[in-house]
Amino acid sequence: MVKVENLVKRYGTNYALNDVSFEIGEGEIVGLLGPNGAGKSTAMNILTGYLSSTSGNAYVGGINILEDPIEAKKYIGFLPEQPPLYPDMTVLEYLDFVYELKGCKLDKEAHINEILSVVRIGDVKNRLIKNLSKGYKQRVGIAEAIIGDPKVIIFDEPTVGLDPKQILEVRNLIRTLGKRHTVILSTHILAEVQSVCERVIIINKGRIIADAKTDEITRTIEDGYRYEAKICGPEKEVRAAISALHGTSGVSVSGRDGDANIYVVEAASGVDIRKPLFLLCAGNNWPMIGLTPVGTDLETVFIRLVDSSDSSGGVKGKSRRNRREER
Repeated sequence: MVKVENLVKRYGTNYALNDVSFEIGEGEIVGLLGPNGAGKSTAMNILTGYLSSTSGNAYVGGINILEDPIEAKKYIGFLPEQPPLYPDMTVLEYLDFVYELKGCKLDKEAHINEILSVVRIGDVKNRLIKNLSKGYKQRVGIAEAIIGDPKVIIFDEPTVGLDPKQILEVRNLIRTLGKRHTVILSTHILAEVQSVCERVIIINKGRIIADAKTDEITRTIEDGYRYEAKICGPEKEVRAAISALHGTSGVSVSGRDGDANIYVVEAASGVDIRKPLFLLCAGNNWPMIGLTPVGTDLETVFIRLVDSSDSSGGVKGKSRRNRREER
């Protein structure tokens, strides 16, 4: 549904995007994650036709956005960081205006009523936009983006400035929209990606440094997994047995939980130690009452990848689809 090939955006000698390539399939919810200034908004603005590239191509629905922007934009709904609202219009007047502006051919009344219901702004449809809370204004912006039922919806920092309740509501709404649309979520908020997106593309300094499913993103770092295992059994024997287990690169004891010792078990790169560890404990009649990953959350991965990219000046992670790098 979305394809980017060798995209470059240069300002003088500075690169906002440097040879960026990726693909996003129909129905995917993808997070575009990176620190401030990484190039996320530049990529979004090129994809939506707001900005031209220095070189490379971007396709939406098979149409080159740079060569035929009017046709390509029919596939796109876009919510920029600051929703382009008209404060002196009511919500209904604004959505009616956007419907006409987009040249939408769907049944107007039914379509707008459906959007009001999905976005949950029916109770404020006759209020002036300037009198709405920021959370409701953001919802109106989302409603504007999905008028015309576009196949691709792009959100640029959709929860900035919202309170915790509003953030949860917007995230739930994005998940709902993902059932019918391809969704690209550009953000620097890690929890946003982890709670909403099926896949994450991490960019830094104009290049992709990782591209993988959200629950597999830790595999983009070179060292192995670390687990915290709570095991009931004689400490010296348990520790020695785990150390001798194939694929174990390190074992330490970090504390106790009742009558169980807490072992931090580090697996070698590419080794899933969980099943062998379970069988080891079961075979020795050592009850294992807990096994959780340690230090492999998205925040840890993000920081390590970005730091590594900053220090090396290059790409650390590999694309899940063997794509090239982006920001």
